[in-house]
Amino acid sequence: MKVLQDIWILTEAGIVLYHRIYDENFDDQLFGSLFSALNSFAEEVVKDGLSNFELHDKRFTLLKKNNLIFIANSSKKIKEKKIMEELKEIVEKFFKLYPPQMLKNWDNDVSIFKKFEEEIEGSLEETIDRFRKAFW
Repeated sequence: MKVLQDIWILTEAGIVLYHRIYDENFDDQLFGSLFSALNSFAEEVVKDGLSNFELHDKRFTLLKKNNLIFIANSSKKIKEKKIMEELKEIVEKFFKLYPPQMLKNWDNDVSIFKKFEEEIEGSLEETIDRFRKAFW
């Protein structure tokens, strides 16, 4: 079962390296800046920063590794443990394809991360799945 709906991968500074979202009216760089600011604020309050938060019927889960922040959203009905397992798998796939050493020499061209979608297709809900859930 696919548990994640959308995903963003961003630097601690808020630059979105990769995103896969269905709401095309959504500004991914604005989202990245917002999450970076929220996380910085949370780190001032508690050492580790944000791990998740909820908005209406969605849960946003964050995982930080190698100076990157991985954010995925899902339905609040799905158990946090299942979401975190899926997100950890995605993080592992990301660093297999883009090793930390490669990222140290990265030239800020986010287009190199486009092919990551092929690696995580099995983790993300498809548009038709969402449509089916809404009407059936």
